[in-house]
Amino acid sequence: MGNASSMLTQYDIEEVQEHCNHLFSQQEIVSLYQRFCQLDRNAKGFISADEFLSVPEFAMNPLSQRLLKMIDGLNFKDFVAFLSAFSAKASSQQKIEIIFKVYDSDSNGNVSFNDILEVLRDLSGPFMSEEQIEEVLTQVLREAGYTKNSFLKLDDFVKVLSHSGLKMDVEVPVD
Repeated sequence: MGNASSMLTQYDIEEVQEHCNHLFSQQEIVSLYQRFCQLDRNAKGFISADEFLSVPEFAMNPLSQRLLKMIDGLNFKDFVAFLSAFSAKASSQQKIEIIFKVYDSDSNGNVSFNDILEVLRDLSGPFMSEEQIEEVLTQVLREAGYTKNSFLKLDDFVKVLSHSGLKMDVEVPVD
């Protein structure tokens, strides 16, 4: 299934659909497989960090280095499962879980003030000063009942997001 010269069988497609909780149609899975094969230039059956960075939109993303830690070496099935969190059909919980993983750069199950600060720095670039970012983050944490010294688990992170007013409408077009 991971080789560019191989074709997806109906069984493969159904297996991938099951693996991603049916968030993609069979045609979408075929389209994703074609894109996967284009990215897997050496037909190894997985996509390396360098191959992901060959996509200009990905390389230009301010969070690309954090995302690379999550996706480097994904086979097709796991590639689709990862992308399923960005599907229009994905639940808010699935979207929040993937965002939590972006913030939890050391994968310890906790997000600290500094973890959030690093992501906000990446996202704001030169448009906000360090002091402004810290002030905004401190205020959002305070409103949600946390401090700069808090370590947020997933449920805590959800609570902070709900106080921030952020929308969870992140989607990846398939075609």
